[in-house]
Amino acid sequence: MEKLITYFKLSKAELRKVIFPLKEQVRNAYITVFIVVAVISVFLALVDWIMSSIVSLVV
Repeated sequence: MEKLITYFKLSKAELRKVIFPLKEQVRNAYITVFIVVAVISVFLALVDWIMSSIVSLVV
């Protein structure tokens, strides 16, 4: 039982060290991820369209 109590005390001490992001940081990260995903999606759609056009010309 003492090991469990020690574990929880150490866990609580580690949680005090955690720095949670601010609302603005979360928003900026969200916008960045959204833009990167959108750009990659457009790029992959363009590559898919080009490859499909090439295959349809060959067949």
